[in-house]
Amino acid sequence: MSSERNEIITLVNQARVSGARQSKACECIGISAKTFRRWCRPDNARDGRLDAKHDPRNKLTELERLRVIKVANEPEYADLPPSKIVPKLADKGIYIASESTFYRILKAANQLSYRQKAKPTGERKKPRALTATGPDQIYSWDITYLPTAVKGIFLYLYLVMDIYSRKIVGWQVYEEESSTLAGELMTDICQRESILPNQVILHSDNGGPMKGATMLATLQELGVVPSFSRPSVSNDNPYSESLFRTLKYIPEYPDRPFFDLLAARTWIHGFVDWYNHEHLHSAINFVTPEQRHKGLDIQILAKRKQVYEQAKSIHPERWSGETRNWEPIEEVYLNPEKKLSETEENKAA
Repeated sequence: MSSERNEIITLVNQARVSGARQSKACECIGISAKTFRRWCRPDNARDGRLDAKHDPRNKLTELERLRVIKVANEPEYADLPPSKIVPKLADKGIYIASESTFYRILKAANQLSYRQKAKPTGERKKPRALTATGPDQIYSWDITYLPTAVKGIFLYLYLVMDIYSRKIVGWQVYEEESSTLAGELMTDICQRESILPNQVILHSDNGGPMKGATMLATLQELGVVPSFSRPSVSNDNPYSESLFRTLKYIPEYPDRPFFDLLAARTWIHGFVDWYNHEHLHSAINFVTPEQRHKGLDIQILAKRKQVYEQAKSIHPERWSGETRNWEPIEEVYLNPEKKLSETEENKAA
């Protein structure tokens, strides 16, 4: 029985001798009369609280804990996790503690996070947030595989899009991935779009063609600012990923592999023409990328708004609130900060 409990029992008994009621004395001291009676029973010396904390009987002594840490830091084991330390000790006929105990003690000593000799990989920061308020400000590009009739042989589709208008501003199909070919495609796009130095940011992943010396030299010559995703993080380049999904999941996508390079280029040409000039893109309020790129979406959406307002004026009882939002999308975000809505980042192409 703890000394604190003995003291409480003594105080309550003294109060009773002085004429106080037992229940009132217990109430003043902060326990119930039922608890007091239980404490006074000779067979209830231990702490009966469900949430009481006691040191386990098999707890290691401080000397044993220090031995675990000492052994784990010996040169032979310093770069090994407990899952490998314990078996090695057992092979030598030594048992100090279980694997879980090793983990628990090393974790408490802040020695479990990284035990290898090599330095841990540095933190990969998210690409800086970018905002496009008009066409020809931010491009996104990537390369995807196109299957051929020969198993294991692929063609490579290079695709560059404007994230503000969603227009495909340039594409090409080649038989290989090449930094040189990517540079040639970007040169052609800048000439056709009349891109000025430092006007466009080109975002891509960390693939070889994207970060190749020839491609980077070409971008520097053109005055195009490169931007890159984190390694193996596809969400950092969502617009190109979404566009490739649209390309490969439309009903018209060929069921059979492409017969040759000409067949692939012919089909992609048709897709790009449809996508830019006919596809009503949900992320830009259902106008085509070409209309958005040329600024025609403002007039088109204003006319739609007028049609809806007129319909509401004729039958106002059929409208419970405002008409459908036909306002143009003013800003498009690439890898926005958390304070910006995630839904602004990308929508299905």
